[in-house]
Amino acid sequence: MNRRTFIPTLAASGLIPANAQKTTRKGRLKQAVTRGCFRGGKFELDDMCREAARLGAVGFDLIGPDQFPVLRKHGLIPTMVPGGGSIRDGINRKENHSAIDQRMRAAIQAAADAGAPNVIAMSGERKGMSDEEGMENSVLFLNKVKSFAEDKKVTICLELLNSKVDHPDYMCDHTSWGAEVCKRVNSPRVKLLYDIYHMQIMEGDVIRTIRDNIQWIGHFHTAGNPGRHEFDNTQELNYHGIAKAIADLKFTGYVAHEYSPLGDPLKSLDDALSICDV
Repeated sequence: MNRRTFIPTLAASGLIPANAQKTTRKGRLKQAVTRGCFRGGKFELDDMCREAARLGAVGFDLIGPDQFPVLRKHGLIPTMVPGGGSIRDGINRKENHSAIDQRMRAAIQAAADAGAPNVIAMSGERKGMSDEEGMENSVLFLNKVKSFAEDKKVTICLELLNSKVDHPDYMCDHTSWGAEVCKRVNSPRVKLLYDIYHMQIMEGDVIRTIRDNIQWIGHFHTAGNPGRHEFDNTQELNYHGIAKAIADLKFTGYVAHEYSPLGDPLKSLDDALSICDV
């Protein structure tokens, strides 16, 4: 058994060596992880953070303020903080604005206090609403909170999701819609979370779309397609090429991995980090 198989095997058993060698990445792209990357293994958040840091990640997405100290213990930052809305009920409906506004401001403050760069926002589902009305309502909400985000130096990232496979009826399902929202709000602290997996399903032409809209993109998520699993030769996305294109655009935000591994979680994460280490 070699080192690459020995350490994952120990990790799965909860016996990860405290002195396991740390991987140094090139750093052209700042990479982060999510809990999903560890699915299938017996990991507590402390284990996930230790192993993510050891493998060269610098951040952890979708972690709330109550767990920031665990990230800090391992030198990770919370790269995308939950913002208060949901996939089903988001900022595209006025009746949601008051409740989301309160939670969003609290998330922005917590992110600012922790030195976290981003807070996530969701459009919500259409539920019969036109895309134009949903856009107007989303712009209305974001215009109310953008000055607070600007003052705190935290970016609100509106997530792009597919409505074809995973999230039927989700409104912010095309880059053009999300980019238009950002244009209308016109704030350096309101951008898109461009999820590569989701936009491959909806649009394809990923690299060209990223290049054409990079000024509106504040964060990236990754996963293999089809299946939303780790990167390998069974799926259609060339993540090394995509990562190089993003790095060549001088992108200074974070690329967070959000897949569910079919194989050994730590090997899959090491592979993903290596593929995107351009």
